[in-house]
Amino acid sequence: MPAFQYKARGQRGDAIEGVIDAASTDLAATRLIEGGLTPIDIQPVQEAVGMSTDLAELFPARVEAIDLIQFSRQMYSLSKAGVPILSALSGLAGNARNRTLAKTLTGVIESLHAGWDLSASLAQYPKVFSVFYVSLVRVGETSGQLEEVFRQLSGYLEREQKTRKQIKSAMRYPMFVLVAILIAVIIINVVVVPAFAVIFEQFGADLPLPTRILMATSDAMINHWQFMLAGVMLMVVGIGLYLRNDNGRYKWHKTQLRLPLVGKVLYQATLARFSRLFALVQRSGIPIVTGLSVVARALDNDFVEERILSMRDGIERGESLSHTAASTGIFDHLVLQMLQVGEESGATDQLLQDVADYYDDEVDYSIDKLSASIEPALTIALAGLVFLLATGIFLPMWDLAKVALH
Repeated sequence: MPAFQYKARGQRGDAIEGVIDAASTDLAATRLIEGGLTPIDIQPVQEAVGMSTDLAELFPARVEAIDLIQFSRQMYSLSKAGVPILSALSGLAGNARNRTLAKTLTGVIESLHAGWDLSASLAQYPKVFSVFYVSLVRVGETSGQLEEVFRQLSGYLEREQKTRKQIKSAMRYPMFVLVAILIAVIIINVVVVPAFAVIFEQFGADLPLPTRILMATSDAMINHWQFMLAGVMLMVVGIGLYLRNDNGRYKWHKTQLRLPLVGKVLYQATLARFSRLFALVQRSGIPIVTGLSVVARALDNDFVEERILSMRDGIERGESLSHTAASTGIFDHLVLQMLQVGEESGATDQLLQDVADYYDDEVDYSIDKLSASIEPALTIALAGLVFLLATGIFLPMWDLAKVALH
């Protein structure tokens, strides 16, 4: 973002100089005026060009969830206090710690100056503001409840971030153990097995099957590591290409919900996310058909998205919400019952909010149990490694010792 050196007068006439980031001279002057200063002179800062290229420009920082949470909170507070949107965005752009977010907000301000509305301005930056985020902001603009929408968005994003942190925390120990096992296997095959292989060859004894497996694996890792590395790289590239394909990504997203151990957690988290999002759009006054389209794209699961869109198609044909939900096959009895009761009572949003709270608690409980559930599998893997070493190395050594004694 360009920087400008300015000279200005304060409210008491005192001279003030400094540097301000803005997309243009006019925008810099606007931000100074909004800050209570009277601009006198504004000049662009001359930056050196060459080897001293700013790394921040070459590798811009990602806008993380915490940045969006803080932005939503601040927009709610400023909107509630009656601060105009332009003034609020200008202040947030100037104080944002994330340079990418600051640059994005500056672009949003320019779009607002050009006559665009807020939702259309945010939609220009899909890597920062998701379709769901933009859709809710659009609803807030049309309904006059923009500050309430920002409050709901901040709460939703906080919950999403908390769930992701819990899952990462639960998987940290198993991943550490798996990496340790991998390192141990590499050391054994590169250092330990070759040393014993020399001894076994000297005696020329018949070796058991586990020993031959260890020696073959060690030989492949030492003498043909290039092919193994190429194979791993091809596998990674192949998986990446498969997941980028629409059909492959759809099948993987469907499989995710059926994985052992973690599948149940992902399924409960998906139900909680759907219930919370649908309650949010219902409370915001979005029509059901539009709301289902918005929620489907926000779930980050192609399989579930297709099922939700089939609900939308059913409602367009005149079917009830609970009937179309039952036909998808992805909702459990609790969600279906609440949808049916909500249709009859007109309190779908509140009932789904209760369902979301219930599944949030279930996700917390399941994540707490996740590490305990994975530990037996890790124990079996370690036991298998020890058993392979015992049968592959120590048993032949025992036989060789008996031969030597005789």
